[in-house]
Amino acid sequence: MLSRTLIQHLSHERYDLALVANPSFEVSEFIKEILYQLGVDKTGTKLDMVHALNDHLLQNLNKGRDTVLVVDEAQAIHDVAIFEELRLLLNFQLNDRFLLTMILLGQPELKTKVEALAQLSQRIVIRYHLMPFSGEEVGEYVDFRMQAAGASRMVFMPEAMQVIAEVSAGIPRKVNTIADLALLIGFMERCRQIGPEVVKKAFMESR
Repeated sequence: MLSRTLIQHLSHERYDLALVANPSFEVSEFIKEILYQLGVDKTGTKLDMVHALNDHLLQNLNKGRDTVLVVDEAQAIHDVAIFEELRLLLNFQLNDRFLLTMILLGQPELKTKVEALAQLSQRIVIRYHLMPFSGEEVGEYVDFRMQAAGASRMVFMPEAMQVIAEVSAGIPRKVNTIADLALLIGFMERCRQIGPEVVKKAFMESR
């Protein structure tokens, strides 16, 4: 959800975005997936694909566009070679200007994995740990998601929001899961609004 929200808020005129949502690839397949997400149709050896990526980055630079690679669920990367490839991609430069901005999103274990790889860890400029939402923030977050999806009225009752905040402990991933399941259950039960009992059912289903 965070990756999608980030992409929605970036101007597609200024930024060329590649979202890798499932990073558990072999190295060559990983590069191929990045090219695919950037709209570059290229096959061949890994070196061929790396050259194609470099050419694309330079084209974007000449057009005044920044290339952004977002790797979601990056904690799922088990092959150290993928992390090494990410580090090497950060070497794409022209006149001391970086051609690629990389954003790694993941669960807390990602921090441990990255810190174990000194050369990659040293290249990371900004680190941010998303703290759990407060009860009020959970309500604001769910309301925002509903409005972004096109909802024109209050879908979740205030009491339902309170239950979501309690059972999720404010963890965004759990908030998403419980709210999504509650919407599904509410649809199946033909509810006009999602009440606390529906949220409790969703929580039980998510365990």
